[in-house]
Amino acid sequence: MEIPVYLYEEAATKPERKNLATIRSGEYEGFSQKIIKPEWIPDFGKAVFNSKSGATVIGARDFLIAYNVNLNTKSTRKANAIAFDVREQGRIKRKGDPISGEIERDDQGNPLRIPGSLKAVKAIGWFIDEYDIAQISMNLTDYKVTSVHQAFEEVENKARERGVRVTGSEIVGMVPLKVMLEAGKHFLSKQGRSVGVPEEEIIHIAIKSLGLNELSPFIPEKRIIEYAIRKEQTKKLIKMNLREFANETSSESPAPGGGSVASYVGALGIALAAMVANISAGKRGWEEQIEMMSETAAQAQVYKDQLLDFVDEDTNAFNQVMTAFSLPKNNDAEKMFRNEAIQNATKYAMEVPLKVMETALASMELISAMAENGNPNSVSDAGVGALCARTAVRSAWLNVKINAAGITDQDYVNNALARGTKILQKAEDYEQQILAVVMKKIG
Repeated sequence: MEIPVYLYEEAATKPERKNLATIRSGEYEGFSQKIIKPEWIPDFGKAVFNSKSGATVIGARDFLIAYNVNLNTKSTRKANAIAFDVREQGRIKRKGDPISGEIERDDQGNPLRIPGSLKAVKAIGWFIDEYDIAQISMNLTDYKVTSVHQAFEEVENKARERGVRVTGSEIVGMVPLKVMLEAGKHFLSKQGRSVGVPEEEIIHIAIKSLGLNELSPFIPEKRIIEYAIRKEQTKKLIKMNLREFANETSSESPAPGGGSVASYVGALGIALAAMVANISAGKRGWEEQIEMMSETAAQAQVYKDQLLDFVDEDTNAFNQVMTAFSLPKNNDAEKMFRNEAIQNATKYAMEVPLKVMETALASMELISAMAENGNPNSVSDAGVGALCARTAVRSAWLNVKINAAGITDQDYVNNALARGTKILQKAEDYEQQILAVVMKKIG
């Protein structure tokens, strides 16, 4: 007998599901009526109750962050007072003395509460023997409503009002990358700096600003979910230093080859545009342009990271082609399978440099903006960036062309070559426009 499964998600558009524990309200006997109500139709699974088999009912919510803020006090009473200030449910309302006064109640006899300042936050103060300090222990039940850095700063403010200082904080368990990037960018913006810096620097700023290393080392590779689960073996080339990459390229191995080098050249080109934007953002007298320069630098980092990914992906694509050619061909079935694998792998090996071309071309718009509007003292850097981007496009085009010769699907080849030809022409036109601006400014 098939047992039905129902999945419910927490969602801001369904307030009645704010606490998924209410799924259990009414228990098994009441579920047959609940499931047919419009607000309790499952997100997954048919709204049909099977009284004979029972059911599996699952409630799913977004990531909960367990977050503690360290205080320069041992007083649990002080810590609890701060926790009550910030947590969503706040504290019980009392007459007179806020601790020992008579509890105020509503008409039904329920205690009245003074809400705290942070939504989607549960908090309590406690003393940690191991570290000999008091902490505000929080659960951020929806980090999109109250972020880690917002919770940190609000606790700082409330602690200061009570004569207490925050000395650092800790994240219990793991945390999504987005949380750390938002925190790092927040603190960079407070410093009047561009947020368009490498991801590693943004994470470093977040760790330092939140004091995440105070009690124990915060190692991003182990504590950030995306870093912990990514497959490092697919990122071998971009983990090399400059000499190692050059040495690997010069070895007798056919990969990395021209495609990977094209991607890396493109990454260097847009990296120069990011540099010009960041220098301009930090230049005295350019305060009114910091937001625009910061946004440009941030987008440049996106293109740079994409092109760096293609460094390894081009080599991976080449290796897939070699793997396909090594498949057995002892009979007609094996030959057919091998030929199909070769065609699919070769198409992918053609698609990767096309993506490199598209990304490098897109990056030229930012390079052009920096040549026009960036710090004049760095205009030559924008020029070099344009040369790198155009080189990346033309170099990747060679890889598109050479792979086209091995593909039998002529419609696919024609479409891919038409895409590449348009990109190549636009890139060469862009290069000339940018260099004209650069040479005019250089004089």
